[in-house]
Amino acid sequence: MVQILSNLSESVVRQFRESLTGNLLEPNTAEYEAARTIYNGMIDNHPGLIVQPANTADVQTAVNFARENNLLISVKGGGHAASGHAVCEGGLMIDLALLKDIEVDPAAQTAVAGGGVNWGELDAATQEHGLAVTGGRNPTTGIGGLTLGSGSGWLERKLGYTVDNLLGAEAVSADGEVRWASEDENPDLFWGLQGGGGNFGVVTKFKYQLHKVGPMVFGGQLGFPRFMAKDVIRAYRDFIENAPDDIGGGVALITAPDMDPVPPPVRGMLVLGVVVAYFGDPADGPAAIKPLLDLNPVLNMTSEMPYLALQSMLEAGQQPGLRNYWKADMYPELPDEMIDTLVEQAEKPPVSPSTTVLLQPLGGQVHRVDDDASAMGWRSAKWAVHALGMWEDPAEDDAQIVWVRALASSIEPWAQAGTYLNYLMDEGEGRVRASFGPKYDRMVELKNKYDPTNLFSLNQNIKPTA
Repeated sequence: MVQILSNLSESVVRQFRESLTGNLLEPNTAEYEAARTIYNGMIDNHPGLIVQPANTADVQTAVNFARENNLLISVKGGGHAASGHAVCEGGLMIDLALLKDIEVDPAAQTAVAGGGVNWGELDAATQEHGLAVTGGRNPTTGIGGLTLGSGSGWLERKLGYTVDNLLGAEAVSADGEVRWASEDENPDLFWGLQGGGGNFGVVTKFKYQLHKVGPMVFGGQLGFPRFMAKDVIRAYRDFIENAPDDIGGGVALITAPDMDPVPPPVRGMLVLGVVVAYFGDPADGPAAIKPLLDLNPVLNMTSEMPYLALQSMLEAGQQPGLRNYWKADMYPELPDEMIDTLVEQAEKPPVSPSTTVLLQPLGGQVHRVDDDASAMGWRSAKWAVHALGMWEDPAEDDAQIVWVRALASSIEPWAQAGTYLNYLMDEGEGRVRASFGPKYDRMVELKNKYDPTNLFSLNQNIKPTA
């Protein structure tokens, strides 16, 4: 049974509680158990205390308390990262669940959202005005972790990554100070927040530039039998690399789910899915994807739909509580030999029925932004391949992890050095360094300035010089 941090007296904890407007949760309560639960069912860490700040001042109080008492800190936004960094073992977890304010300015086409907002909540608020920004593919994903990692979503080919639309952020750094970061204020910190993960503090507010999107779009999925996978992926590659920015989506190697509208004879079979996301006039959608329709999918689930429906399209197959182990790499090209290797490896047992291998096309606006504009070190990649291992039975942990690693290793020869931080799990400092490339030294300088003692270490960590 986990107890309150052993090095803190009851009076110190009581004073901390009394200094907060929000909640302080102790072990062995229902509220504590709910707060420590995250998307990845493999993570079973027990913080010594969980604070749920009601405002930025509470975040300052929590950061100061942790620093003064030499406590390990973790920060939970949406809790979607498979790494489990949101939940520390024995330290102080800062859960941003109460920071849910959203302010949309439809005239300026901007939104300011609290660090505990998720993408479903932000999308719902902005779609009231027919506006959106590139965001997560699952509505329960937190805006904080996704944005700080750079931010990928169906809109990225049209609008760029989430950080390409970030106008500013409010952050509480390791010294407990609140800083607004933008192009005009603390621009070095602003640069580092655009892809640097949670290394520089707790971000309590994000300000985004919004764009006209929806409320109706054209989207959905096309289904193909797995024996067509190699040919369809090649055709999709050739189509999407020359497609207009209004066309987003991806290709997924999946097991057909046991649900409508999938025909019963197909359920449980290995198949190939093509995700369609078209942001031009919805009436033009079928013509825009005609080369894909000409491939004769056995299942066509595309139609005009609300943008909110497109954003939640994958939610049913990505429920919280499954055991998750992920790998991802970025690719300058998608050669035929790599496609063959990937498809063959993805069919080897014991592939889990919940596992998804997503081939994500980049390009468009993401390639028009200057490489030095943000901290990420892999902007020039044309493709990302994500192996999202998901399963239910803890007894399968070893076998499923081996499966994901084997798939990632099989196509690694074609990968570039760095990858998307949000998909890293246990690769260590070398992988983080490679993901920033030549920008890593600049990141260390920022870490030395804003977190010289590495108070914020539970992340894809950049170690300060000290």
